[in-house]
Amino acid sequence: MDSEDLAFFRAAFAALSGGRVPFPWQERLFLSFCQGEIPASAALPTGCGKTAVMLVWLIALAWQARNGPGSVSLPRRLVWVVNRRAVVDQATAEAEKIRKHLVDAGIAELCELRRALARLSGDPKPLGISTLRGQFADNGEWCDDPARPAIIVGTVDMIGSRLLFSGYGLGFRRRPLHAGFLGQDALLVHDEAHLEPAFQKLIEAVHDEQKRCGDFRRFQVLALTATSRAAGEDAFRLTEEDRAPGTEIHRRIEARKGLALHRVESDKQVAAAVAERALEFRESGAAILIFLRTLKDVEEVRGKLRGQKVLPLTGTIRGLERDRMSQNDPVFARFSPDSPAAPEPGTVYLVCTSAGEVGVNLSADHLVCDLTPFDSMAQRFGRVNRFGAGDARIELVYAPVAASGSEFDQARAWTLELLQKLPPRDDGRLNASPAALEGLPAEERAAAFSPAPATVPASDILFDRWAMTSIRGREPMPGRPPVADWLHGIDQAEPPQTWVAWRQEVQEIRGPLAEQSPPEELLDDYPLKPHELLRDASRRIVDQLKKLAARVPADTDVWLVDGDGAVKIELLSELVKREPEELRDCTVLLPPQAGGLTKEGMLDGSAEYDREPRYDVADDWAGGSERKRVLGSGGAPGMRLVRRINLAASDEEPPQYWSWYVREAGSRAAAAAQELDVHSASAERIARGLAARAGLPDTEAEAIAFAAKWHDAGKRRAVWQRSIGNREYPDRVLAKSGPEMQGAATKYRHEFGSLIDLAKAEEFRALAPEMQDLVLHVVAAHHGRARPHFTEEEAFDLDHAAESAAIAPEIPRRFARLQRRYGRWGLAYLESLVRAVDAQASREIRSARAVGGER
Repeated sequence: MDSEDLAFFRAAFAALSGGRVPFPWQERLFLSFCQGEIPASAALPTGCGKTAVMLVWLIALAWQARNGPGSVSLPRRLVWVVNRRAVVDQATAEAEKIRKHLVDAGIAELCELRRALARLSGDPKPLGISTLRGQFADNGEWCDDPARPAIIVGTVDMIGSRLLFSGYGLGFRRRPLHAGFLGQDALLVHDEAHLEPAFQKLIEAVHDEQKRCGDFRRFQVLALTATSRAAGEDAFRLTEEDRAPGTEIHRRIEARKGLALHRVESDKQVAAAVAERALEFRESGAAILIFLRTLKDVEEVRGKLRGQKVLPLTGTIRGLERDRMSQNDPVFARFSPDSPAAPEPGTVYLVCTSAGEVGVNLSADHLVCDLTPFDSMAQRFGRVNRFGAGDARIELVYAPVAASGSEFDQARAWTLELLQKLPPRDDGRLNASPAALEGLPAEERAAAFSPAPATVPASDILFDRWAMTSIRGREPMPGRPPVADWLHGIDQAEPPQTWVAWRQEVQEIRGPLAEQSPPEELLDDYPLKPHELLRDASRRIVDQLKKLAARVPADTDVWLVDGDGAVKIELLSELVKREPEELRDCTVLLPPQAGGLTKEGMLDGSAEYDREPRYDVADDWAGGSERKRVLGSGGAPGMRLVRRINLAASDEEPPQYWSWYVREAGSRAAAAAQELDVHSASAERIARGLAARAGLPDTEAEAIAFAAKWHDAGKRRAVWQRSIGNREYPDRVLAKSGPEMQGAATKYRHEFGSLIDLAKAEEFRALAPEMQDLVLHVVAAHHGRARPHFTEEEAFDLDHAAESAAIAPEIPRRFARLQRRYGRWGLAYLESLVRAVDAQASREIRSARAVGGER
């Protein structure tokens, strides 16, 4: 590489970032990426622009793509993982800014970069951005076109569960797609990796397993941290050039932060003392950040600050309200440079639990807090005078801590000793700048970190079990445990956690109707999204639900959803008799009419139902309603009908229909009827283009195109055409029904029928045996079955009974063979290419008809 390449990087970086000059470490990382070398870890202090890693990745990807897709070795997808579900964070904001500049045709410096990225993407948008959490939950951009560069931001729960074929909130049909596209051709950046050691160990195990098995396009991992627990000697670090006096990084890491320590006699006095110190700033006109370890202390401090401008930020607020806070709240705007809201004038307070420590771009004028382990304290200090423009006061209130207590208390005691070793300032305070914290002895810092949870080793047997996603039912599969312990480890000090949401389905789908429309199927069609959910300790959830149960009708139902998606309907009055441990990692789905939600988005069993706040927010999606449920016979313009439920209690009552729609390709009902031959030809053509842009090897490229051509062959059966309400069959054979077509339900699976038709086709029999295997599997699996099997009632074609009996036993054997050949995630990736092609073909036909004026 030469000076011309660095000039390309500097010009693109400035144009994409709004005029920023890259730091030296960012230039070095660009050169490393261009050479195909991705460091396993990077130890970068707070305030050094870590989120610009995504910008560096994109420019390096474009640099490689200038010579065509075949020259690209960098992963196409960058997956940014944060450890908590915070408000819309710095990473999401950074990604959105990058795309805004990227699509601005007026920025001449980006013309070459746009042309390079266009070689990879079949979409006019050169960069997909998806947030797997919050109000902006999965818009699908990251998996619509797997050859297109994409940035995915999500939490350990959302990303980790999907990587392990167990996506929280996903039905079994979508789990392989998400696992394939996250686990292949992806760079996973684990932000603040020291905060989630169990997850870091897990993704390293997945990486090693993919390497051992020769996965098709194994993913890569970059652990990113400002306060590394054990960064190796080979970690990517700042150099003296980065830290040179007069540079921006020097100003940030030497930012003035004066620490004062205030002792009280007991933990019970801490909250009152924190409030007293906070009120000392009441006339300052400054933004005061307050951190406390417990919700109880947060509430006490809020009460003592009554009359001031105070905003709470805790992990127990529902996703919708948390994300709205970042967009609309004027108090929050005083702390966040990313907020579009007009900032509140005067003195303001933000009172946080650990939910505000990471993943949120906060910068306060001053900080008041209690004592936590060193890693947490470093995060808190990093949220005050973040950019080095002021002189922050940090008031730390602590009670004596016995070093002989729990591991957590030992870490707090050692942290206090460490902080007392910070160099003094002229004003008598201690220097708590990032540079001063980094100057403390590394071994002592590591010893004062929060106790690491016990990690559970992952094994090839577990990976095999998790990958068998088509095995489902109300009883858990033996040997396939929920994935939570592998994502976070087992922390004896951390109480079990439970999720809560509100859905109208719980009120309507009861008794015999629940047998006709099983809750598992409804949640598969219409999964829970993070913006609907709040989370809290299971014991506090049970306590609030007991208050709720005491004032609602005795026959109030709830749905209890376990970590694997199985649903049990039971009375609320019975649920609250359970031990909190029984609700670990479960979701309690309540009927809106039961109430229990405060206007701040928190669970409170004494809160009665009201129109505000809105309880059922499942239809709320940023950028338009991607899913919609409509009571009555009216349609939803531009959307496809996926389910219609008759809510009438008996056949004697007039029908009352509840229609469920989705703006998403791939279900049986479509915005316009699509003929099978046209759809299949379109799918084959799209598959060939996608395979070329994705740089697939010739054999796999040809197999994907062949499978795309034949994937819906089984839809030619009369039973399937009747099931979508096609009254013109056999004169007209459809691949997708029209928006209001209604037919009879059937257990027949067209993918299984396609296998029978393929086996009879001469062009298929001419393929090499290995290619036949791949074609058959990706056809069978393109709606989530065949991993490893179809159910007994699905593995049957009435018109071809003998062939059905011969084909069904071979499906799981083929699945096992191909997993050995491509790896678990590699096979899921190849399956998902056909699924993406199917979706693109459906959209393309609808778009063409819309342009042509067809209704």
